[in-house]
Amino acid sequence: MLRTRTCGELRAPDAGSAVTLAGWVHTRRDHGNVTFIDLRDRYGITQVVAHATEQPAAHAALKDVRNEWVIQVRGSVRPRPEGTRNPKLPTGDLEVVASEVTVLNESRTPPFYVNEETSVEETLRWKYRYVDLRRERSKDLMRLRHEVVAFIREYMTTRGFWEIETTNLIRSDPTGARDLVVPSRYFPGKFWALPQSPQQLKQILMVGGIDRYFQIARCYRDEDPRADRTLEHTQLDVEMSFVEPKDVMALAEDLYTRVFERFASKPFKQVPWPRLTFEEAVRRFGTDRPDLRFGMELVDLTDVFRATSFNAFRSAIDAGGAVRAIVVPGKAEATRKEVDGWGAIVRRKGAKGLAQFAMKGSEVSSQVAKFLTAAELEALRRGTGATAGDLVLAVADTYDVASGSLGALREHLGQALGLADASAHHALWVHEFPLVQRTAEGGWTFAHNPFCGPLTDHDIALLDTAPEKARSKQYDLVVDGRELGGGSVRIHRRAMQERVFRQMGIGTEEARTRFGALLDALEYGAPPHGGIAPGIDRLVMTLAGTENIREVQAFPKTQTGYDPMLEAPAPVTDDQLQELGLRVVAPPDERR
Repeated sequence: MLRTRTCGELRAPDAGSAVTLAGWVHTRRDHGNVTFIDLRDRYGITQVVAHATEQPAAHAALKDVRNEWVIQVRGSVRPRPEGTRNPKLPTGDLEVVASEVTVLNESRTPPFYVNEETSVEETLRWKYRYVDLRRERSKDLMRLRHEVVAFIREYMTTRGFWEIETTNLIRSDPTGARDLVVPSRYFPGKFWALPQSPQQLKQILMVGGIDRYFQIARCYRDEDPRADRTLEHTQLDVEMSFVEPKDVMALAEDLYTRVFERFASKPFKQVPWPRLTFEEAVRRFGTDRPDLRFGMELVDLTDVFRATSFNAFRSAIDAGGAVRAIVVPGKAEATRKEVDGWGAIVRRKGAKGLAQFAMKGSEVSSQVAKFLTAAELEALRRGTGATAGDLVLAVADTYDVASGSLGALREHLGQALGLADASAHHALWVHEFPLVQRTAEGGWTFAHNPFCGPLTDHDIALLDTAPEKARSKQYDLVVDGRELGGGSVRIHRRAMQERVFRQMGIGTEEARTRFGALLDALEYGAPPHGGIAPGIDRLVMTLAGTENIREVQAFPKTQTGYDPMLEAPAPVTDDQLQELGLRVVAPPDERR
């Protein structure tokens, strides 16, 4: 070994011992006859000192080194002189007097400071990720991720789960996002796909009698990245046999409660976690991933305005829609700029507009007040519970659009107005999701995935009469308004799986082509089974308090999926294309 100790482990009992350290020069301070450096590795920082007359060779070597050079130091450990100790460092009571310094590698001037947590443009950080990873914050996030995954592995193993790796080259079937595909050299013109999740494979493992499986699985989706979503991510993939939804939820809740107890800086507000049905979540919060750290629940005003002469409200109600509202506390004097910005948020979610009602003393001030009766305005006040100084914001549209647009606005206001409880994490389960949902073309598709089981026999019957009312055995794990994972108890009989496929317009032949292996497996004694797949990246994000998923990934890509460090994606050679039986028919897009 090129070192006998790390830069973070020396303590008072080590005084007087001879050591060899190796690491990066964190800082250098030249005081003429005495030169100090802080030597850094993954474990910490140790001060090294050399005097011109007492350690001339080491002193001469240290005068030449610069930040981020990699050096080896041999020397003896001694207590720092009184008054020079550094209580901020675990090694701050000691220093190493260098007797020999060897430069292992020089460094160019880094593109940004390593020894200061300054703000650096994201793409520059990703391009020089090997430098960025040396910074304290980046290193701590990698350590946190490692420790969380190690904790999960131990937890699952002690509860009888086997960790099994599934293949990363599968058949393409974009049942959700677009697939990332891989051409085959042995089968020209044919392609593998990288898995969006190991969904069918883990179900087949249950048919194989594995009973309890987990995997720290890499997953790939060709979808537009955002702050908490990228082209590739990691999930804890779990499947269990002979279970009901409550069994899987109990396991995941216990695991995550223990993870947060071990790694989070604040506790869960409530354990056991509250459970909301999908219907209740949307009715109260306008979303299936509600943030319970603050109130501001949605209020239904449809009955208040059912007979109104105000056409914007009346036409929506007569068409079967709803008038829904939220109360923004203390914002009766909101500026025009603020209100216009809030209106833009609901319009992006499909709403036609946003009505506002300011509670100014006993008066309700609104641009639409002249279209409403005094009784309607008073009913609005009573129905919303708004008091003097509050602002009521209302949307009239279909129930789904009114709810979803106000849910998005509520989420924005919770952050913008600092309403969230900062003292605790708020977790919950959302369950009993719809089994199917309408497509833009008027057909049906799955609400989560096509393998999710109907909740009851009644929900199966509803597929023939009112499919939109059929509920499923789907459940989602939500923390602080962020969906951390979802799962379901699956369909385990072929006839039922094919029935659900037909509802989605997938005929027998198409189902056999796309899902043949799973359908065949269901005919060979498939047990009832279910699972869940929480995202590791989003979990670590939440524990670390960061809003950017790329911060917790070792080698992130930009928002467009471009890797500035490896400069990928990149063209391949003509020989490679010919070997694969491919040709590029249009110039590649150079977006980054």
